[in-house]
Amino acid sequence: MAPPARVGFVGLGKMGSPMARHLSRAGYRILAHDIDPEALRRAREISGVEAPGSLRTIGELCEAVITMLPDGNAVRAAAMGREGSGDGLIAGLARGSILVDMSSSSPVGTRDLGARLAERGVEMIDAPVSGGVRKAEDATLSIMVGGADRTVERCRPMLEAMGKQIFLAGSLGSGHAMKALNNYVSAAGLVAAAEAVLAAGRFGLDEGKVVDMLNASTGMNNSTLNKFHRFILSRTFDSGFSLDLMVKDLKTALEVARSTGSPAPFAEACVEAWSEAQAALGPGQDHTAVVRYWESLAGTELGKK
Repeated sequence: MAPPARVGFVGLGKMGSPMARHLSRAGYRILAHDIDPEALRRAREISGVEAPGSLRTIGELCEAVITMLPDGNAVRAAAMGREGSGDGLIAGLARGSILVDMSSSSPVGTRDLGARLAERGVEMIDAPVSGGVRKAEDATLSIMVGGADRTVERCRPMLEAMGKQIFLAGSLGSGHAMKALNNYVSAAGLVAAAEAVLAAGRFGLDEGKVVDMLNASTGMNNSTLNKFHRFILSRTFDSGFSLDLMVKDLKTALEVARSTGSPAPFAEACVEAWSEAQAALGPGQDHTAVVRYWESLAGTELGKK
């Protein structure tokens, strides 16, 4: 699946748009689709992608189609279309073509969709990403891939155009399971750090220095390194990844644990806490804004004395 192959790209949001741009720059001919006409317009102007207008047409013209959508339900809708309508990708995809789901989807749903596609001779891999908008912009994403080895290798040149590290997680659905579990660990670290920094500030310590000391000590995590100064203490709360999507991924991680019979009391508590924050803060929040919920519990706002 090397350039100048035609590749479909469905979902041109904050992550999808730069990913499609890197594929285009690598020499692929990108045929894109998004329900937002403005997102399509920007992609055509910036990246020169084509917009044939229908998912079926993209399926007909492309050897592979990448989905970068909010969740697995949206991916299934794009792939299968409305019942009896013939308006999904599956109506156009030829035998031997590949669907690459780079969204954060449920691994259980991914395996079910993969089975549905296999009945039509269409292959599927899941390849969710980690690194956020910044790493999507500079093509240094970490990509966690699940699927048959042969299919993954066919897709490797495309994946390498968008990411720096390609991890082979296992069979179909393994990438999505790993992504959800990764985000659970990340979410837990963010909240632990928020509680610590709030307590330290109320004790009289300088909160910025607290973060610096954590980053030089064993309490360091991704949130203390990359989020506290830039998005939380600055009060910008604009990392580019939403609170709603984080809660969705946390629930998926808990689903994975429960499906294996693994004890996960801390994951259950994390889902409950983040869900409470989501309800209190309302829709459309950046995930770093979750700290504002802990601030409300403490009666203290970080950065203010």
